[in-house]
Amino acid sequence: MINKQKNTPKNQLVIYGRHAVLSALKNPKRKKIKLLCTKDVADEVRQYNPQIADRKEIDKLLPPDSVHQGFALICAELENPSLEDIIDASKTLDKCHVLILDQVTDPQNIGAIIRSAVAFNTLALIVQDKNSPSETGSMAKASAGMIEYLPIVRVTNLSRAIEKLKDADFWTIGMDGYAKTELANLKKGGKTAIIMGSEGKGMRRLVEENCDITIKLPMNEKVESLNVATAAAIVLYEINKD
Repeated sequence: MINKQKNTPKNQLVIYGRHAVLSALKNPKRKKIKLLCTKDVADEVRQYNPQIADRKEIDKLLPPDSVHQGFALICAELENPSLEDIIDASKTLDKCHVLILDQVTDPQNIGAIIRSAVAFNTLALIVQDKNSPSETGSMAKASAGMIEYLPIVRVTNLSRAIEKLKDADFWTIGMDGYAKTELANLKKGGKTAIIMGSEGKGMRRLVEENCDITIKLPMNEKVESLNVATAAAIVLYEINKD
C-alpha cells in the first residue's frame, strides 16, 4: 500500500487542489473534518466555513511540491463498496461496464484513469487491495475531483473477482498488446469488464487466463505501448459508444 500524507491519522487524508476540494465538499458521502484555504480564494468556499491559512501552513500538510492552489480539505476516506454491491447495481442495467486494474500502482495514473472512467460512464473501478495504492490527495487531484463519483472496489483476489463477474453475465475483456483481435472489431454491448495490466508487465498470467477474450489497440509499430491512463481513456470511450 502507498502511504497517504505524512502525519495523517488512519482513515483520514488531505485532499488538495481546487477541483478536488470543491468536488469533495459537494459529496454528501465524504465526511469533512477541516477545510483550509488561503484568503484570496476564501469566497469560493465561504459557505463551508473555511479556516483561513497561509500557503506555508497548507504546504506542511502535503507532500513536497504539491500544487494546492490555496485549497486543502482534511477528511475521511470514502467507504469502498463490495463487488456484490456492484453486481447488484448491474442487474437493472442492459448495458454497463466496469474497469479492472491489475497491479497499476502510480496514483497519478490511477487518478487520470478515474477521470476517464467517470467521463465514459464506468460503473466501478476494481483493484486488488495489496497491489494498488490507497486513496490519496494526489490521486484525488489527478482525477480532477472525479474520485468522488466513481465507486472503487478493493478485492483480495482479482481472478476470483473476474469469475464472479462472469457468473453475473459480464463479458471479460483483457487488454494485451499481442492480442489478435483489435478494439475496433470487438462486439460491443451488454455487460463488460475491461482488464488492464501495468505498463511493461501487462496482466498477470492467471488474470489473463480468466479473460473471455484479449484485445489490442491498433498502433503505429514505432510505438511499443501507451501510458496506461491514455490506453484506458481510449478503451473506455469505445466501450461506452452506442
